[in-house]
Amino acid sequence: MSPRGVAIPDLRERLFEAAERVVARDGAAALTSRAVTAEAGCAKGVLHTHFAGLDEFVAELVLDRFTRTASLAARLPGKAGSGSVTGNLVGLASEVLSLDPGVVGLAVTRPAAALRVREAWAAGAPGFDAIQASIETYLGAERRLGRVADGLDAGSVALALVGTLHHLLMTGRPGAPPPQDRVERLVQALTGLS
Repeated sequence: MSPRGVAIPDLRERLFEAAERVVARDGAAALTSRAVTAEAGCAKGVLHTHFAGLDEFVAELVLDRFTRTASLAARLPGKAGSGSVTGNLVGLASEVLSLDPGVVGLAVTRPAAALRVREAWAAGAPGFDAIQASIETYLGAERRLGRVADGLDAGSVALALVGTLHHLLMTGRPGAPPPQDRVERLVQALTGLS
């Protein structure tokens, strides 16, 4: 336990990681501010010192994880012309699917957190739209390089892929087989590539 009044390095990330462990181990119903702070080895009130409450904390956790993933997606257009198109898209899909479904689901089950996330996305915070835009830009670049069919509708492929990833995230179950094989088959079907 950290002593009271002593600054904790990377406190925000420490609390976020603790929340992810609590949800993974005990389920969403077990997520309380005390469970998070106990898991993080912090004083009981530290979460409320830095966040207006558990709903704001959950919203910020979800937004943070989507920001990280969108940042990875933003690198995808720079990969145009290298590796395989299917491999690049499946690699990004794996990053999106590495988001903890339990944590993403928290924002759905907590109305105030869900509202905060939707408002942040509407104001431009990175989310599924940013990931979709990166995929569309990447496929456009690959089309110009001749690595995908000239008539490929990059926007529709990006929408279909992101919609599928959203579905897989929201319906994923612990212990289910990893969906990467299904995603690879989908990418191949959408792009006409193997």
